[in-house]
Amino acid sequence: MLANTYKTILSVALPLMVGTFIQSIVMISDAAILSRYSITSFDASGNAGLIYITLFMGLSGLGDAGQIIMARRIGEKNISTLNSVIQSSIVFNLLMASLFFGLVYFLVPHLIDSIVVDADIALEEKRFLSVRGFGFFVAAIFLSLNAFFLAIGKTWVILFSTITFALSNIIFDYLLVFGIGPFPELGIEGAALASVIGEFIAVLMMISIILFGRTARPYNLFKKLEVARYTIRRLLEVGAPLMIQGFLALATWTVFFTWIEQMGRYELTVSQNLRSVYFLAFVPIFGFAATTKTYVSQYLGSNNYKEIRGVIRKIQLLSLLFLLVTFHGALLYPTSLISLINPAETYLAESGTVLRIVFGSILIYAFMAPYFQTINGSGNTRITLIIEIVAIIIYLGCAYLFIKVLGWEIAEIWTVEYIYFGSLGVFSLFYLRFFNWRKKLF
Repeated sequence: MLANTYKTILSVALPLMVGTFIQSIVMISDAAILSRYSITSFDASGNAGLIYITLFMGLSGLGDAGQIIMARRIGEKNISTLNSVIQSSIVFNLLMASLFFGLVYFLVPHLIDSIVVDADIALEEKRFLSVRGFGFFVAAIFLSLNAFFLAIGKTWVILFSTITFALSNIIFDYLLVFGIGPFPELGIEGAALASVIGEFIAVLMMISIILFGRTARPYNLFKKLEVARYTIRRLLEVGAPLMIQGFLALATWTVFFTWIEQMGRYELTVSQNLRSVYFLAFVPIFGFAATTKTYVSQYLGSNNYKEIRGVIRKIQLLSLLFLLVTFHGALLYPTSLISLINPAETYLAESGTVLRIVFGSILIYAFMAPYFQTINGSGNTRITLIIEIVAIIIYLGCAYLFIKVLGWEIAEIWTVEYIYFGSLGVFSLFYLRFFNWRKKLF
């Protein structure tokens, strides 16, 4: 059982934050390399990457479900069921990966042709996804293993796997995009292939730790085959709303960027600059979000309800403090941050202005996210799905109004982020205040 102390919270969250930071550096490196190779490839990789991540979030939802269920079983001191949960999660995730791979190969190219205005960008997006789609199969295994280490609080394993992925990805990115030494010049396809190779190496490392290390030895993982229909049903009960939730959240951003692409190349490049830096803000937010789910699920499993409020307050304070450390540049020196991604003078001033504008919305998200993740950690994932859908409807309605009807400038359009994050927080607070969320059984 995890202790309700700043030290323990940080021991769980810090490796996740460092891991998320490293992933952000990888995104920045990818963007920086492609922007120096071709602006068309840079723009295309951003939009195509959103399509990939949108489908990836479907897999991520089932991984989150595995984390919540395993953490609950640990709180109940019923660790013998963890082997069944992790194996069932891998099997079902692989089935979903096959589905998403088929969509990327047979449906998405036609969708890109129908919605992307610029033919060169459309071609580059299809080239990127034709390689990146193989990453679904690696992600299916990675997310299930990741959920286990999150549930037991051994997040240092996730940190090491992330470092492994980052180093591999950056090295192969540089070699394969530009064609260094014996490696062919693959451009945008090289960036996609580098990510797949990096993920595969990271998964091999996590499997080695489970099979040969001491960390997972008490849980007897993979000693016998335990894929169970009952466990899959429980994973789907908790995970299906999370899968839909993650898919819709990223699909919404994909729609948003598609509308921006339809405005023009300049607006798209400014927004892609912003998107690449934006993920630095999620370093503390995502780290503490995953920590919140583990804490809430473990405490509910042991009927330790009184401690939850104190944990949430500590996580909120830490999240805001760490956000100011990792993302203060968005307020104080935004153009310097943007120049790391894309040094082209044409876009720097506008990109910096937009980044400074959205800084306040990220503060709102950092404070409100623990409330939203408390509901997820309790297993009431259908409620968070409803909250997400309502927030998305409001967000898309406002985005359409700002872009298509009012024809606002790009800096004004990005204020829609305040509406989305504010909606998530207000609806989450309302549910926690007026409904009984503590008694969800699974």
